[in-house]
Amino acid sequence: MAGHFKTQPLSQHYSDHPQFSGFMKPCRYEGEVQNLEVYGEIPKEIDGTFYRVMPDPAFPPFIDNDPWFNGDGSVSAFRFKDGHVDFKQRYVRTEKFEKEREARRALLGKYRNKYTDAIEFHIRSTANTNIVYFNGNLLACKEDGPPFAMNPETLETIGLWDFDGQLESATFTAHPKFDPKTGEMVCFGYEAKGDGTPDVCYYTFDAHGTLLQTVWLIAPVVAMIHDFAVTENYVIFPIIPQTCSVERMKDGGEHWQWDPKIPCYFGVLPRHDAKGDDVKWFRSKNSFPGHVANAYETPDGNIIVDLPIGDQNVFFWWKDAEGNAPIPQEIFSQHKRFTINPKSENLDLPEPVVLISDDNEFPRIDDRYAMTEHKHTFLNVMDPKLGTDFPAIAPVMGGGYPLYNALGHLNSKTGTFEKFFVGPKSMVQEPIFVPRSENAPEGDGFVMALVNRYETMTSDIVILDTRDWQKPVAEIKLPVRLRAGLHGNWVDSRDLKKASTNGVVKAHN
Repeated sequence: MAGHFKTQPLSQHYSDHPQFSGFMKPCRYEGEVQNLEVYGEIPKEIDGTFYRVMPDPAFPPFIDNDPWFNGDGSVSAFRFKDGHVDFKQRYVRTEKFEKEREARRALLGKYRNKYTDAIEFHIRSTANTNIVYFNGNLLACKEDGPPFAMNPETLETIGLWDFDGQLESATFTAHPKFDPKTGEMVCFGYEAKGDGTPDVCYYTFDAHGTLLQTVWLIAPVVAMIHDFAVTENYVIFPIIPQTCSVERMKDGGEHWQWDPKIPCYFGVLPRHDAKGDDVKWFRSKNSFPGHVANAYETPDGNIIVDLPIGDQNVFFWWKDAEGNAPIPQEIFSQHKRFTINPKSENLDLPEPVVLISDDNEFPRIDDRYAMTEHKHTFLNVMDPKLGTDFPAIAPVMGGGYPLYNALGHLNSKTGTFEKFFVGPKSMVQEPIFVPRSENAPEGDGFVMALVNRYETMTSDIVILDTRDWQKPVAEIKLPVRLRAGLHGNWVDSRDLKKASTNGVVKAHN
């Protein structure tokens, strides 16, 4: 039953915990601003919308030391056209958001623990992890439930989205993959039959939203599968050793607990015409696999998977059974390349190759090359040698995800690695890539990312030309502060126009 904390005193202000302080103090802004200030010049080739989402609690949390991952989904849209940019932001109207707004207080309990809620929810999702565009709708995703659909023009919430009743899984990944050749959306859900279940549901939709296949499989442990990889013929599920126990949840504990004793598994399943028992669970040493940059197959039949991976628990706020957690400043992930032979009977993976030794995360590629061999990767980097003034910004940074002071560009064919330092009193969020044109060569275009300006407590968007990584072509000043977000994506105006012309965008009910 929900309601462990019903008698907790109601607070009308946010706590002074780091995840609610300084730059991480909730923004709670909805509205729009036309014609943002631009320093430099936005290239005319940039024509489309940059969508991103951040966890942003609309009310002081029900749980005092709530992790920042538990905030309400707040979606930003930056519309670029003819060298100008307009800004719009709205919360996703989830069941949680609507019921809490009616009650004028927080009601959701611990992260992914329904047993600690003040009331019962049908769907607990905060829709705060990723925002993707598919078949005319924006889908606000969080991996504990189905997505919520939004109108891409107005950011109005259409409602919970089960793909017209086709969704069998109770959960939907925050990182669906899109086949650039077919428009197919490749998805999965873990704990797919409910909290604490080992079931993984793999499924795909064609470009028009018709379900193509569903495959049910069993994971070797009930643990987090935040991201996954897709090639032409395989899907790969990296398991993070954060494990779930329903009994612990019923006792008021955390959904997740780090387990240093289990390996990092990579489940490999044929992408087409597979059965659940076709999966192979390959093993690597205990480690934390981050977001997948890309995966592809080599001519000799091996699978290449590029991703940052660390030796410690990146989500340090979910400790191990003994209460141990790494010091946040010491968490470190290197960008590595795994080679997997899907036909091998030896399930112990060879050591991966280090591609980037600097601490890094949030890798992105030119999405036109997804699922095939790529050479350009754009990502966030932390290099203390670049000159960040930590004593000056530490009092106002707040707490949350590991921080990054540079944008990196790796050419894995040549081995060259460039860094753009965002300044001594700034940190950068996840980058996105915009091709220079529809037919531009791989990696030829622009990279943009939100930058936290701690000196002014405001946010900028920095735009880099991949032909000159050392100086931005434009910096866009926002009149508001946007706390750390999780993920975002670029949608070209041609795709938005195509969906609108075909009448695909669904009306608000």
